[in-house]
Amino acid sequence: MEILISNHSDKPLYEQISTQIKAQIMDGTLFPGQALPSMRALARDLHLSVITVQRAYEDLTRDGFLETVTGKGSFVAAQNTAFIREEQLRLAEEHLQEAAQIGRRHGISYDQLAKILRLFYEE
Repeated sequence: MEILISNHSDKPLYEQISTQIKAQIMDGTLFPGQALPSMRALARDLHLSVITVQRAYEDLTRDGFLETVTGKGSFVAAQNTAFIREEQLRLAEEHLQEAAQIGRRHGISYDQLAKILRLFYEE
């Protein structure tokens, strides 16, 4: 499992970890039942506090991406396809919202943006 941390990002460190783990689960890099590194091991590898990694794992567990078994560790949760689809839809909405804001700020019409989206979608 590869996680890259940036001290220059405006996202908190725990959020950078959870976002990257979510992405790896959603794209199939991490699969259901796969064990994740212990919090201590990941904290050591990333040169972070265990508390930071703990927060990321707690958020991922709360959101249904991880299951934690006391004494055994954290594992990728069985994938709920409806949940994964909803998460992907939310991600697409964020990007589309950003595209719409750029379009409004710079005078790009809705029709032009829709045409661009159609080209990318049909690619």
